[in-house]
Amino acid sequence: MHTPSQDEPLSPPAESTPQASSETPAPPEPPAANSAAPEISPPTELSALAASAQQPSAPATPPREYSDRSTGLTVFGIIQILLGLLAMLGIPFILLSALVSLKTTGSRMPVGSYLQGMSSYALMAALLITLGIGSLRARRWAWAITLITSWIWLIVGIVMTVMMTAVMPTAVVAAMKATGSAAPMSRGVIAVVLTLIIVLFAVLLIATPAAFLIFYHRKDVEETCKRRDPHERWTDRCPLPVLAVSLIFSYAVVYYALDSFTVPIIPFFGRWLTGWQGALACLLLGALDAFIAISIFRLKIVGWWVALTALAVRLISSILTLLRGNLFEAYSKMGMPQKQLEMMGSNPAMRSGVMLWSTLVFTLALLGYLVWIKRYFARAT
Repeated sequence: MHTPSQDEPLSPPAESTPQASSETPAPPEPPAANSAAPEISPPTELSALAASAQQPSAPATPPREYSDRSTGLTVFGIIQILLGLLAMLGIPFILLSALVSLKTTGSRMPVGSYLQGMSSYALMAALLITLGIGSLRARRWAWAITLITSWIWLIVGIVMTVMMTAVMPTAVVAAMKATGSAAPMSRGVIAVVLTLIIVLFAVLLIATPAAFLIFYHRKDVEETCKRRDPHERWTDRCPLPVLAVSLIFSYAVVYYALDSFTVPIIPFFGRWLTGWQGALACLLLGALDAFIAISIFRLKIVGWWVALTALAVRLISSILTLLRGNLFEAYSKMGMPQKQLEMMGSNPAMRSGVMLWSTLVFTLALLGYLVWIKRYFARAT
């Protein structure tokens, strides 16, 4: 029995299977996409992409342009050490001058005068050698202190050289006449000798600090010290202009402490304090200057006001004493021989107001500078 109706319905399922198999190839499209991936898979292209991705981040912190000045710091450090050794030669020179004075005049200065001179040269040598070693090692504190001392050195050197040029010729001739040794030497020889001395002092007091300023004032030198010495130093805690005033008063502390046991003589409103009174005054002024130095370093406004008042009072006291006091009488009380007093009296520098004008120039300059740095204390408060 033939039953086509049953066989025909069965044929569509047979045909549907091939249709299903013809539609299933759609999923293989991802492999087609994967087939294109090998074009960028080589390691060279991946490394190039990684390098190009890292390049834009480098310019975010560009290095500061500067020239390393380590060689210059070494050269100037050696010069500072040599100057310190030269200052040490002043100690035997003072001893030699004492022997010469004793032989020629039959008298000598008080022992305290020689101790003061030798101590001053020793402290100067210690400072220069220390700064020289610091410059060799490119330390921040050495850069800051050298820059400040070079400014002070230059200003004092200019004033001293001008005064020496104006006073020394007459002073030397007067001193030679007082000792009776002026006849063998002509004025021409004296002029040549004095010219050489003034040129030598101009080199040491003007040209040398000017060279230090030109070098240490450069930004490259500062940057070199900061990179070779990345740690914060005590000189970084205070602005350089303020640090200069603090160092000046610190030098004054050492000066008063030294004078208290060597040459204790202090001007005091029309008269000179000597002996134990002068020593006590030196110690009190040294303690006051120590307070000022520390307070100014810490940017305390009270220290600024005390410094301003103290300088003004000292200026008035010094002027009154230089105008009314008798300096030679004070030196006589300190034990200076009469022969030395006569030589000092014949020196025009002691009679022509040089001490008065030098006191005015330096004190007024420091007062003006002190007023100028007040802006830093206003910021701190």
